Amino acid sequence: MKKIRLLLIEDNRLIREGIRAIIQKEPDLKLVAASANLAKAPLPGKQKPQVVLLDQCLRDQNTLQLIEMVKKKCPQTKVVVMGLLPVTADVAEFVKAGASGFILKDSSVKDFLKTIRSVAGGGSILPSRLTGSLFSQIAEDAARNGKIKVSDVRLTKRQREIVDLIGEGIGNKEIAQRLHLATYTVKSHVHAILEKFALRSRVQVAIYANAQNSSKTTGGKIARKE
Repeated sequence: MKKIRLLLIEDNRLIREGIRAIIQKEPDLKLVAASANLAKAPLPGKQKPQVVLLDQCLRDQNTLQLIEMVKKKCPQTKVVVMGLLPVTADVAEFVKAGASGFILKDSSVKDFLKTIRSVAGGGSILPSRLTGSLFSQIAEDAARNGKIKVSDVRLTKRQREIVDLIGEGIGNKEIAQRLHLATYTVKSHVHAILEKFALRSRVQVAIYANAQNSSKTTGGKIARKE
C-alpha cells in the first residue's frame, strides 16, 4: 500500500505527540517528520510529504509566510492549517496563500483523518460554518481589485456540475470518473472556472460552491448557462 506522507509542524508538544499517535495507527498514513517549527524539520523537498499539517498559531513563526514558503519550494505539496476559533479574514488569507484545507482542533479524529485523505487526493476541505463568509471575503477582495463582479459570472451546465463536486472536496480524478470524462478535460474545466471567478485555487471554488449551496436554502439563485 502506498502511504500518504505527512509533515507535522505543531509547537505544542502534547498536541504534536497526540497527532503522531493518531497517524501511527493508520495503515495508509506515514508521518515523515514532526517538529515545533519548519526550521527544525526536514525541508519538504527532501522528505517529499504530500501533506503538511501546519498549526495556525505558531509562537515564533508566521503561519501565512510558511504556507507561501512551502508552496514556493514544493508546489505539489498540500497544506492543511489546524486551528481553533479562526477569524474568517485570516482563513481567507491562508486560502489565498495556497492552503488546501483547514481543520478545527476540536474536530473528531474521523473528520481529521478524512481531511488529510481528501486533501491528499486533490480535494479541499474547510469548516462548513465558515464557507459562506469566506466566499464573501474573497469576493469582496476580488471586487476591490476590479477583477470580477460575482453576480455577472455565468457557468455552463458541465462547469456547474464540476463546481458542485469540488465543493464536496472531490479531486479531479474522481470527478472525471463520476462524470465519465478524461482527467485532462476536468482540469481544463477547472482552469476555466478559476478564470471566470478570478480565483487562484480549487479551495476557493469549493468555498464558492458551499456558499451557493447555502443560498439555495434561503431562496438564492445561481446563474446558469446551458
